[in-house]
Amino acid sequence: MRYNSGVASKPVEQLESVVIRFAGDSGDGMQLTGGRFTSETALIGNDLASFPDFPAEIRAPAGSLPGVSGFQLHFADHDILTPGDAPNVLVAMNPAALKTNLKDLPANGILVVDRDAFTDRNLQKAGYDSNPLDDGSLDSYEVHAIPLTSMTIEALKEIEGITKREAERSKNMFALGLMSWLYGRPTERTIDFLRRKFAKRVEIAEANVKAFQTGYAFGETTEAFAVQYEVRPAALKPGLYRNITGNQALAYGLIAASVKSGLPLFLGAYPITPASSVLEELARHKNFGVRTFQAEDEIAAVGAALGASFGGALGVSTSSGPGIVLKQETIGLGITLELPLIIVDIQRAGPSTGMPTKPEQADLLGVMFGRNSESPVPVVAAATPSDCFDTAIEAARIAVKFRTPVFLLSDAYLANGSEPWLLPDVEAIDPIDPAFAQANGGDFEPYRRDEETLARPWAIPGTPGLEHRVGGLEKQDVTGNVSYDPDNHDLMVRLRAQKVAGIAQDIPELAVDDPDGADTLVLSWGGTYGSVVAGVRRVRGTGKKVAHAHLRYLNPFPRNTGEVVRAYEKVLVPEINLGQLQKLIRAEFLVDATGFNLVRGIPFRASEVADAIEAMVDS
Repeated sequence: MRYNSGVASKPVEQLESVVIRFAGDSGDGMQLTGGRFTSETALIGNDLASFPDFPAEIRAPAGSLPGVSGFQLHFADHDILTPGDAPNVLVAMNPAALKTNLKDLPANGILVVDRDAFTDRNLQKAGYDSNPLDDGSLDSYEVHAIPLTSMTIEALKEIEGITKREAERSKNMFALGLMSWLYGRPTERTIDFLRRKFAKRVEIAEANVKAFQTGYAFGETTEAFAVQYEVRPAALKPGLYRNITGNQALAYGLIAASVKSGLPLFLGAYPITPASSVLEELARHKNFGVRTFQAEDEIAAVGAALGASFGGALGVSTSSGPGIVLKQETIGLGITLELPLIIVDIQRAGPSTGMPTKPEQADLLGVMFGRNSESPVPVVAAATPSDCFDTAIEAARIAVKFRTPVFLLSDAYLANGSEPWLLPDVEAIDPIDPAFAQANGGDFEPYRRDEETLARPWAIPGTPGLEHRVGGLEKQDVTGNVSYDPDNHDLMVRLRAQKVAGIAQDIPELAVDDPDGADTLVLSWGGTYGSVVAGVRRVRGTGKKVAHAHLRYLNPFPRNTGEVVRAYEKVLVPEINLGQLQKLIRAEFLVDATGFNLVRGIPFRASEVADAIEAMVDS
């Protein structure tokens, strides 16, 4: 059911897909607005992808360009892979939001602005010499300059207990109501959500509901919008879906790995953007035996996680680039102790503090080689927000089976972005056997390795007969005693490297999508998956031949990776860094791979990837 004020319905125009971007001051509630529109869109059954984009500052100066917060949503009646290259509709709540986002809106795009916000002071803050609503600079767009603020205040003046400032803050719900009408989103669940969210202040709840309904009614009654649009549900695989972000999926994957292994899950973490929401999500699930520990710093966090692993738990530590650097010494300790440990790196733009809320994938070489001496670790990377669930389970499986720290790479785009997730059959998820060491009455040999995996026994401390030495000094093969013997050190270094390299026999081969026998291969990894696949589809749509392969496993590479990359005349590696995977491919397989690299703190646009592919195919 849609909210209906009793007026005649307007014509409805069918669309295949729509990209909407909400943008405003960081206090304007754009993330809440976009999140609610996304939830309703998911429930309708559209395929979707979202991209929240917000400033790093907790509260940037109001009306300033650095303080603009945005939320982009792409929804369609078919399978989609990205949040869209450019918006069809831009909702700009102030001049700064217009200034920072207008460049992305194509000609004839729909532009909705809050006319009340275009005051002389706000225009000056945004760097405008004249009012763009009046100087003709927006003539190429379909502009709807609506007095959102004053209409909201007027609509809420009879709600007792609401100040003018509180009424003004509800203007985002007016905008949400208007967009909900324009694209036929249902209203009941949003109204229920608002009443639950603000249940402690009934007047605030009713103000937001009233503003939302007023925006919806404005869309129905105004002559400014002649038609309403409809995007029909997508033909998704049958099953039960929910909308999920990458960090939520990652947290659920860790819980699933805990249940499937029978190991209590322990998370040691220090809050850092964009990884903090994994800690927050896991803290809600004590009913699964999850223990979350917010440490005083990054080093303490990973130390506690490694200690939990020593004690027989599934130890996990989450962070982003700057925190990962601090954890590396303890990860090296985990490599020497040969204990399961999962380190989650939600990558962000750097170096140093960099741009904490912006995505990047430039930590690959750091997680592979950022420790002292020879210290190899397996590295896996998630491809989409929902894939974070499966990748977390796989990271846990490798860590437990091979008794090693494992890096799981995600990024800020996957962490905060969302998509529909087909809920898995939990009974079909394979169990993970921790295979703890058992006392057999003889002398325990803590570094006696499994012949197949080269993993050493995992002995629970306090078990009679399984007492053994731990610490960061080099261990003697088999006995685990401290050893300074040169030949033993050489042996242990090689055994640890062989163990990690041998994981290649335990993971799937690299799959290649090549329907036409192409000469050009596009090789991607991590969160660029959606943009790259969308770019490949566009190039194929022009009749050109191009193959694509996506790497989940970055150390070791799948065992057929060399065979795959050597089979193509040209190899293109798109990355949001300066060519880190490209370096590895060139060094490992002596293939003259070419990079496509942009490091701007935003995901690739599919059009950019398509242009790069076409240039290589035609070269």
